[in-house]
Parts: sequence; C-alpha cells; structure tokens
Amino acid sequence: MLRIKLKWFHSLRLQLFVLFFLVSAIPFMFFASLTTGRIEAYFLEDSKAEWMRQANLVVSQIIQTNNYLKEGTNYTIFTNKIRELSQSEEVNARIIVVDPLGYVVADSSRIDLNTTLLNTQIFNALNKKNSSERYEKAGNFIMSTAVSIIDKEDNDKVLGAVLLSASINDIYKLLEDMESQIYFLSLIASLVIGLLSFFSSSIITRPIKTLMKVVQRVTNGQLDQKVKLNGKGEMAELANAFNHMTEQLQLVDQSRQEFVSDVSHELKTPLSSIKVLTESLMCEEDVPVEMYKEFFYDINSEVDRLNVIITDLLLLVKLDRTEIMLNINETNIKHLIANILKRLSPLARKKDIEMIYEANKEIYAEVDEVKLTLAISNIIENGIKYTPEGGQVKVKLQSDMQDVFIEVEDTGIGIAKEEQGRIFERFYRTDKTRSRDTGGTGLGLSITYRTIIMHTGSIQVESEEGIGSTFVIQIPIKHV
Repeated sequence: MLRIKLKWFHSLRLQLFVLFFLVSAIPFMFFASLTTGRIEAYFLEDSKAEWMRQANLVVSQIIQTNNYLKEGTNYTIFTNKIRELSQSEEVNARIIVVDPLGYVVADSSRIDLNTTLLNTQIFNALNKKNSSERYEKAGNFIMSTAVSIIDKEDNDKVLGAVLLSASINDIYKLLEDMESQIYFLSLIASLVIGLLSFFSSSIITRPIKTLMKVVQRVTNGQLDQKVKLNGKGEMAELANAFNHMTEQLQLVDQSRQEFVSDVSHELKTPLSSIKVLTESLMCEEDVPVEMYKEFFYDINSEVDRLNVIITDLLLLVKLDRTEIMLNINETNIKHLIANILKRLSPLARKKDIEMIYEANKEIYAEVDEVKLTLAISNIIENGIKYTPEGGQVKVKLQSDMQDVFIEVEDTGIGIAKEEQGRIFERFYRTDKTRSRDTGGTGLGLSITYRTIIMHTGSIQVESEEGIGSTFVIQIPIKHV
C-alpha cells in the first residue's frame, strides 16, 4: 500500500536549497583552492626572478669594486661594501659571501662569519648552478638565492659564491588576504545560487505537490481523480501516465464490480428456477408422478448448470494465479485438433454443419495438452453453436519457424465491431439471451484467453455480423 506524507514536501524547497548550495559550493571551493595555488606559484616565480636579479647585482658590484676574493687584499673595504649592499633599500637582505672552499669570508649579519657553509645550494653555486629556493623557518618564509662569483678575466674560474636570504612574509600576507577574499566571494556566490534555487524551487515542487495530493486521494479509494498539468515536460508526461493509470484502475474496479454482479446473476438464475419449481411442487396437491418427474428433470438441469458455472469459475481462478504450473510436453498439434473435431462432430451433425480441417503437415509444439485442448475446444464449439444450420466451420493449422497458427473460421451470426474488444471478458455476452439459450456460461472465451496468454501466445478475432467470425490463435513452438 502506498503511503506518502505530504508534509515531507514542505521541506523539499529547503532540501533543494541545501543541495544547490552544496553543489555550487564544492566546485567554487575547488576553484578557489586552484586559483590561490596558481597565484602563489606566480608570486614565488616572480620573487625568485627578482632575488636572482638582486644577487647578480651584488656579484657584479663585488667584482667591479673589490679584488679581495682574487688577491686577498682590502678586506675591510670588502666587508664594508657587503654590509652597505645588505642595508641598501634595493637589496635589504642578508648577504653571505663564501670562497671556493665554502669558507664564509663575509656575512652582513656576522652570524656565520669565519665558518664553513657548504650546503647543497652553495655547492651548486660554486659549480656555476645558480638557484633560488623558498623555505620556512620559525613561522617565517625565507627566499634563499645563491649565485656564483666568476672571475671577469677568466670565465672558467669561480672565485666564490653569494648567498642572499630575505624574508618574503609580505608575499604570503598578500596571498592570505587574497585567499580569504576568494573564498569569501565563492561562499557568497554559492549562497546566492542556493537562495535563487530556494525561491525558484516552487516551480519544481508545485506540480509534485499537486501530483502527490492526487496520489493520496487515489490511495484512499477516490479512483476518479485526475492531475491537470500544463506543458510538455517530464512532469506533464508523468501526469498523463498517472491519469492513464487511474483510468485503468477505474476499469479494473468497474470490471470487478461487473464480475461480482454477473456471477451473482448467473448463480441466481438457476437458483431462482429451482426455487420456483420446488415451490410449485410444494404448493400443489395430488401432483401426478409425471409432473414430479418433469420438474425433477428441470431441477437436475439447473443443478448441472450451476455445477458448470462453478467449475468454470474455479478454473478461471486457477488460471489467474501467477504461480500455476503448466504441464509442458511436446505435442502433435495436428492430432490434438483432429481429436477435438472428432469429439465435437456429433454436435455439428445435429445442425448439419460442415466441418473442414486443413493441416498439410505434422506440427509439434511444447504445450500443456489438456489446457490447450480446452481452449481450442471452446473456440470451435462456439463456432458450431452460433452458426446456423447448414453452415460451415473451418479449422486451418499452419506454422513457421517459431510459431503455430490455429485459425477457426465460421459462417455464424458474427460479432459487432464495437463488442469485439470485450468478448474475452468474463460473463460478457454480445447478446444477453444468446448464451443461456445455447447453454453457455459466458466464461469459455475468458478461459481460452487466459490459457493462450499462459502459453505466451496471442488470440485475435475478426468478425462481421451476419457473415461470420475468424479466430486466430498464435502459440510459440518452443515454450518460454
């Protein structure tokens, strides 16, 4: 049973808001992270290039103004020059100068003076591999740049190396501010999208709410409910499908009510006859034996009729069960139909009806012989019953590589076009008095239809009033 609480949809708009917010926030945050990373890489590359230029400038001034590294003279002037360059506005960084052996000959901060400093960066610079690297120390970001000092008279001779160390915290402060703004803008954009989805979600939720209200009514038994939605979108298609479903439910409910009514009527008719006959006997005095016999004969006939109706109803109930098993065996269909015609031939002879059977070859199919015999018998027997005297009933058997085709054609009274679609319904009669006059229950074609469907086959009818009817049964040769 379908149970849906409509109050769930009251929060749907809020859920859509959260969903759209998250969906938009995730890519925005990813974009913000990617953007800040690219900006950081750009600033670092720019800073490395700038400090490489400053280091080369310091090397140029050392070579031009002092020959200490080459001749070992004027040390005081050399160290003063280093300190002066370190404190200049253009450089403003710690400057360390080492000789070819990595010995610190000058240090603007005098921390590593007269020590050996031979790390990877210094070693590379002494081998003419200049570099600029960033590292973090005690929460501070430092740019370290090492450049070799080349003898201007001999380009193959390395006199030493210059190491510049400068704080780049200002860059990361700027990056931090930019990152905060980017993330803030991303959050605002996500929030705006979420709010827009919140206010526009009513366009989506309104038809859903309408549909669910109708669904709730249908589940409460109001099968005549319809959903009215304009447009041609998916919701309109869903509404049309739902309306079609309710129409089918109404038909099923109507068919069920008609079935109950028809069953009651079919059972009531013979019971009423029995009651009238028995009351007639009870009310009469000195009833002759012959009348007793006649009435008992009529009562017995009505009891037989009741028995036939109940038997057919029980058979239909069994056929309606999805778990019913078919006793499938390979059967000679040609012989099966021949036996049916042989059994029904006395009924045809009574009405002087010609029986014609056309079967050019032996055809074998995987079927339930008993159930299929009953189904085909119902069609042929109906053809005989509703064909006037001197008429004809023709049965034709054919097959292809996949299916068996059984065609039953009669020259009977025919079926009106508007009623041909309902002849397989239970108790349906094209003429309400016809089946009773011929002794039928109105269930034969329903039994035939269910049996053919269980064999994964089909049955079609073509008929014209006053000319006759043709039933075509199609059954697969291999049972699926």
